[in-house]
Formats: sequence, structure tokens, C-alpha cells
Amino acid sequence: MADVFVSYKAEDRRRVKPLVDGLHAHGLTVWWDAQIGGGDEWRRSIEQQLDIAKCVLVVWSKRSTGPEGRFVRDEASRAMERGAYLPVRIDNVRLPLGFGETQALQLAGWRGSRDDDGFQAVLAAVQAMVAGKPRETGPHLHLEPGINRRTMLAGSGVAAAAVAGAGAWFLLKPGSAEASGSIAVLPFANLSSDPGQAYFSDGLTEELRSALSRAGLQVVGRTSSEAVKNSDAETAAKKLRVANILTGSVRRSPDTIRVSAQLVKGSDGLERWSQDYDRRPGDALTIQSDIAQNVAQALSVALGKAAKAAVSVGGTSNAAAQDLYLKAREELRTGDSEAAYRNAIGLLNSATTLDRKFADAYAWKSLAINYMTGSIAGAPSFDVGYAEATDLARQAIAIAPTASAGHVALATAYEFQLKLADAWTEYQKAQSLADVDIANQLHYVIFLTRIGAFGAALDIVSKVQQRDPLNSIAFGRAGYVLAYSRRYAEAIAPLHMAIQLAPTISRGHSTLGLCLMQLGRTAEAEAEYRKAAPGEVYRLVGEAILFGRLGNSRASDQALERTRQIYGDTASYQYAEIYAQRGDKERAFAALDRAWAIHDPGLTTLRVDFLLDPLRSDPRFVALEKKLNFPAVSAA
Repeated sequence: MADVFVSYKAEDRRRVKPLVDGLHAHGLTVWWDAQIGGGDEWRRSIEQQLDIAKCVLVVWSKRSTGPEGRFVRDEASRAMERGAYLPVRIDNVRLPLGFGETQALQLAGWRGSRDDDGFQAVLAAVQAMVAGKPRETGPHLHLEPGINRRTMLAGSGVAAAAVAGAGAWFLLKPGSAEASGSIAVLPFANLSSDPGQAYFSDGLTEELRSALSRAGLQVVGRTSSEAVKNSDAETAAKKLRVANILTGSVRRSPDTIRVSAQLVKGSDGLERWSQDYDRRPGDALTIQSDIAQNVAQALSVALGKAAKAAVSVGGTSNAAAQDLYLKAREELRTGDSEAAYRNAIGLLNSATTLDRKFADAYAWKSLAINYMTGSIAGAPSFDVGYAEATDLARQAIAIAPTASAGHVALATAYEFQLKLADAWTEYQKAQSLADVDIANQLHYVIFLTRIGAFGAALDIVSKVQQRDPLNSIAFGRAGYVLAYSRRYAEAIAPLHMAIQLAPTISRGHSTLGLCLMQLGRTAEAEAEYRKAAPGEVYRLVGEAILFGRLGNSRASDQALERTRQIYGDTASYQYAEIYAQRGDKERAFAALDRAWAIHDPGLTTLRVDFLLDPLRSDPRFVALEKKLNFPAVSAA
């Protein structure tokens, strides 16, 4: 039997968790609905625990006192009948009629400290009730909602460090603080008993962001939304400078899916719209579409036929296919290893088998094959891999020509096949489409960098950072652009931030090692290379060059030989970089000739690659650059 039953609105779960953890830490047994098993009968389990707990801690908030807080009110009534009712306010709200006679303890503005007077007062009251002692009623601490200067600075420390560390080009320019169509979709809480279901709630959240963007709303990106996931709606809205917050929760079992969603006005925390859905798992896509349309309508955004169609363009009506797609996107988001690529491709294969018209799945499979072919040992040959990626991208475009994902995938395939003019055309098409999102824009940044359009690339990164200031990929892209524009010192800060935000992405370490090497900070460069994956081509090439500069020919040759063992001919462009840095021009050009013969995608970097500078004045280099037919752009 638990000492304490915690009653609260599901959307407040992240705010309530520190309270539960604090009570646990002081030896109290606590039951809350996060402990309900996936196959349990929810209401019966709740009722049983509610009737036996010695103390029912009822958490009153803007959500639980609102129209959708009826279950909290029902549980509070049952607790009052038993004499086990203990109210706590986490927002400064007026308690519903009938519940205000018992003085509520105040935790509004509490940040989770167990030394805080407010928490200590709650702890003492809970302990007294569990021990059967009458509750003392005396003066209580009142904390205003919101944040003061000190807590604001502490809460935004990571974001501030990110802005300061990325260089002067990154300074954010605040826009309209409360444009009526601006919204942040906070991560929907995974209330399922299985943590492995988090991909589903995360995927649902991301799909809602995409759908609302296509409906014409200004939607904050994923990373920044996740950074404020533990804040109340008003605080989150202030930090992200948006007018509206959409939040919710997902509970998934084999037989049922429950999704709760709530749209809150950022300026005062008042509810604009909310809905609970209890459906079969196969209805998840209908729920997603319904939420997107209701949110748009609540914000007075007209959804005509074209906009309604845009909400689902490129998607699927097959719930199982969608589930596989979400798992694949999570694989690609969190890793860049061969295993991650192959797992994602397998999941997307299954998704397109279930739904032959799933355009987004074809597009993402194309991208996964593109990147695996270009960077992973054991991938298909360049010609075979990129031909497959091209076919998949064209399938995506044929199914959904107004969706940007297919055009981005095709542009990437053309780019890696050295068809740079065709790639340029497809990238521009993608940028002109209504659904172009942050991921699409960050793909484009790489291409712009390789053709020497550094200013345009940094402009896009800056815009992405305004929407999503803690996006690890954006930081990595910033470092990449700055490195290849020879601004090595400036590249270090964003690369460090990319690594801090996404330590599993190996490329950040090797790019940072490259910059440190160019700055002559050889010990730091060597240490950074060692943090990259042992067989990563960029690490091996960097080490071969670094050890050569240090006069350690044996170690340099070992790194070169290791690259040959793993990658064979597919690293011909990288061999040219190593030989150029060694001053061996003839071997360097022989490697470049081989790279051209096999369509090595590394050649797309030739125009801006500082490692090839020793070759740049040679007529053979000039001729090769001309054959590649780079688009004429300004580097400014």
C-alpha cells in the first residue's frame, strides 16, 4: 500500500515529477499514474490506489482547475470523503467550488529544490497525514508565478551559452514576441509504462509541428521546445517568444491509445482548447490530424481545402507504417553509424511495404542510403547506392510533388553523383515549397558551403537558430561552414556546442579536430580525433595528416593503410587530401583522377577544401574544377 496518492492533470506530469521524487527521497511510498502498467485497466487501478492511500496529494494548476480537470476534481472529492485530502497549488489559481475550505500549500514557482521552504511545508504535511496526525494550519509561503531575474538567468543559461559561444554572426534578433500565429509544441509526455514507447510520443509531437507549419503557423523547432519542456506554459512562451503553447501526453497500450492535448495562451496560461482521445492504436493518425486542425481553428487560422490537404501531404493513413517511420526517424536523428543507417533503412522498407504511397518514407530512405553510401564502409558502390537513392527520391516526388522532402532527397542524390547543376535546381525547388522545414534547410547548408556560398549558408543557419536555438545539427552545420570558409577559430565554439548537445554524433569530433589541427593546436586535435568513431573516415584522414605534420611517418602511414583496408577505392578523394598535405602532388592527382572515375562524392568539396590548397594552382586542378561545373555563386 502506498503512503501517498498523487492526483494531477496528465499534462502537468513533468512539473509534478520533482515533487514525487522528493517525497520518495524522504522515505515515502508514492503512487501516481506513471506506474500504471501498459495492460492494466486504468480506472480500476486508479480507484484501488485512491481508496487505500493514507494521503491524497491533489495538485491544483491552471490545467486541473480548468474544464478538463474533472478527473482531478473527482479524485479530490473521494479523498475529502475519506479525510485524506491534501491540496497543493503549483499555479496561483482559485480552487474549484467545494475545495477551497482546506488551505492549499503553495508550490507556485517552485523549481524542484528539496531545501525550499514550500517543499518542506508539503513534506511535513504529508508526513503528518501518513502518521495519522492532524495537519497544522499556519502561515504558508506564497511564491508568485513566473520567474525573477536570477531564476531566469539560471533557466536560460544553456541557451545563453549557445548564443555567446557561436560567434558574432549568431546573435539572435528578437522578432515579434507574440505573433498570434506563433506556437511551440512541447514534447508530449510518454505516460506508457514502457520507456521504449518514447519514440511514439516524440514522433507524434514532431509530426504535429510539421502539420502546423504546413497550415501556416510559425512553429518553434524541436530542440528549443524540448529545452523548456519542464516549464509551465507562461514561462515557456516567454522564453520562446511565442503566443501559444501546445502540450499533451500519450499513454499507449496494446489495446488503447490515450492522447490528451491542450492549447494554452502564452500570455496568461488560459486554455484555448483541449481534448482527450481514447482510441484504438490504429486511430493515432486521425488523432494527429484532428489536433492539428483544431489548433489551427482555435487560433483563427483558416484551413481551406488546400491547407487541410497540406496537413497530411507526403504522409500515410496506415498506422503501422507511421509507427515504423517514426522509429526510423529517431534512428537517423540520434546516430550516424552504419548500424543506425541500416536499421533506419530496414524500418523504412517495412513502412513502404505497408503503404506504397508513403512519400515521406521513400524520401527518408533515399537520404539514409545517400549518406550511408557516401560515408560508411561496406555500403553499396557509389553508382549503385546513388542510383537507388535517386529512384526512391523520384518515387517520393511522383507521389507528393509539393512536399519538400522528396526534392531534398533528389538534390542530395544528384549532388553525390556530381550533378551539381541538377542538385542546385532541386534544392531551390525544395526551398520554395510551403513545407520546407529545419531539416530540409540544414541539408541545403551543406550544399551551399561546398559551392562556396558561405554567406547564404550562414544566413540559413542563423534563421534556423532563431526558430530552434539549441539544435545540435545547426551548431554542427555552423562549425562546418566556418571551417570551410577558413574561420577555424570561430568554428570551435559551435562545434563544441554541437558535441555537447549530441555526443553520439561522431562527425562533430572529427570536424573539431580538423579546425584545431589547422590552428596548430596539435595535442588538442589528436585528443579530439580519438573521441570520434575508430573507423570513421574523417578521423582516419585527419590522423594521417596530423601525424605527418608532426613528423611521425609511421603513425601517418598506419592511418592511411587503415583507411585503405576499410574503404578501399571509395576514399580516393580523401587519399588525395593526404597526399596533397604530404607534398606528393603526383599521387594526389592520381587519387583525384580515380575519384572522378568512380564519381566519388568527396569531389563536391573540391572548390572549398583547404586540404587541397597545395594543388590549387596546378592546371590539372583547374581543369577538374571546371569539369565539376560548380554553380556560380557569391561567397559573401
